[in-house]
Amino acid sequence: MPSTAPPPVSASPMAAVPRQATGSLFRTASYRPLFEDRRARMIGDTVTISIVENVSASQKSTSTIGKTSSIDTGIAALPFFAANSFGRASANAESAHNFAGKGGTESANTFQGSITATVIDVQPNGHLVVTGEKQIGVNQNVDVLRFSGTIDPRSIQAGSNVLSTQVANVRIESRGRGAQQESQVMPWLGRFFMSVLPF
Repeated sequence: MPSTAPPPVSASPMAAVPRQATGSLFRTASYRPLFEDRRARMIGDTVTISIVENVSASQKSTSTIGKTSSIDTGIAALPFFAANSFGRASANAESAHNFAGKGGTESANTFQGSITATVIDVQPNGHLVVTGEKQIGVNQNVDVLRFSGTIDPRSIQAGSNVLSTQVANVRIESRGRGAQQESQVMPWLGRFFMSVLPF
């Protein structure tokens, strides 16, 4: 039976850059004050992300177009013809065009959960680049949650917790693989015929 686990795409933690030896026993790179909260700030540290995302959008449009025209002509007399040759000849033309259209779109997305990510890089300004992946397998189905982004260390709360709304360049991906996911996908031959049918 083929494996249902998707290949990992999250980057592995980068190795910390070795610090230059200064000949001193005190190292600022690995210094952690005794009474300081344990918060992520180095490569390899972990951060717990509380994912709370609510995105909604609404758009409505209405258009109305109306046009009416009328032409009324009559012939009383023409040269070389008697005055009553045409009687009361007349011509009428009328046209009317009306168009009304309405359109609207609404979308709402809510995502809640939590994931622990690993610091893979520290930018020159001190911001932390994190990435994490969580896989949960039940029977033959595997749900995968991936998260990546950039965190300002000042937004990290005690216990290395941070809200996803305070993370920059967020990328959240939730996918599944297995029998349940495959049952929701149209077979390739059906997709082919759907792409060539003109109606």
